[in-house]
Amino acid sequence: MLPEWVYRNCPEVSAVHREAAIARQAQLTKPTGALGRLEQLAIELAGLQATEEPRASRVPIIIFAGDHGIVAQGVSAYPQAVTIAMMANFASGGAAISVLARELGTSLEVVDAGTLAQEQMPGIVTDKPRSGTRDFSVEAALTSTDLAFAFEAGRRAVVRADAGRPDLLILGEMGIGNTTTSAAIAASLLGVSAGEIAGSGTGVDAAGRAHKARVIDAAIARHGVAGASVEKILCAVGGLEIAAISGAIIAAAQARIPVLIDGFIVSVAALAAARLNPSCQPFQLASHQSAEQGHRLVLRALNVQPLISLDLRLGEGSGAAIALPLVRAGCALHNGMATFAQANVPDRPA
Repeated sequence: MLPEWVYRNCPEVSAVHREAAIARQAQLTKPTGALGRLEQLAIELAGLQATEEPRASRVPIIIFAGDHGIVAQGVSAYPQAVTIAMMANFASGGAAISVLARELGTSLEVVDAGTLAQEQMPGIVTDKPRSGTRDFSVEAALTSTDLAFAFEAGRRAVVRADAGRPDLLILGEMGIGNTTTSAAIAASLLGVSAGEIAGSGTGVDAAGRAHKARVIDAAIARHGVAGASVEKILCAVGGLEIAAISGAIIAAAQARIPVLIDGFIVSVAALAAARLNPSCQPFQLASHQSAEQGHRLVLRALNVQPLISLDLRLGEGSGAAIALPLVRAGCALHNGMATFAQANVPDRPA
């Protein structure tokens, strides 16, 4: 169903570089462990990047956009036209992620992976098999051909980014209705009810969340995908931008490029990627825990600890972008601090 490369093993974490990073941290002019998670982050990156000097300078941002047929069931507070309007906003520099990309000095690419746009939009890469998914409450959202195309679109985006020799990637999403789609995928993968996963998304109230959960539970039962294969789940209730992100995560890991994982939707794509290809999981670095109620469960399933928790629920890769300066700080401290010997500072007695 999916291309053969999806299942190809990713490089192993370099034990040599990881151990060297641990040894260096022990010699820096600070008490052992005094920089907490920043120390561990630098050690992780050293092993993932197979280098003595972990880096987070070149970090392209890629946003995948898609539309969702499930919106017909009244699960979103915003109309579907917002997806296309926001793509234009990304390209013109007015969106939150556009501002953050400028602030961080990094590039931003927007990929139409499956929106309802019928014409090529200025500043947007169009790479989609169809315009929007089908309404998964009445039929499967995607065909196997659609799904394979989306994974390839994710891989193509990574190939474009890889030309700039990135240290990390940030992947984001845009798509009215995609919190419903993500909740359906997560509930199916984790074997829990939609009530435990479905959040407020674009701002629906308690009644809206309850309605969303009922729609999702009914669809999961209709398609029989609780505990099914990842491929079957993604075809039944998936989204094109979400599948493209899963493909991009796997392709990045295969190229030894760690991914700074954004919020709920990207984390669900990461979980699907890890279930398809477990060897990509070490390359997933969690940026933040969002306000979406299901995000905590997905992060737990991924066995990752987010760097920050600011009650964000914007998406677009914004949480990962906000966390990036912390990653850069961790790398700078690891690479730039003097050792006790270099600074002629007495170390602790052995």
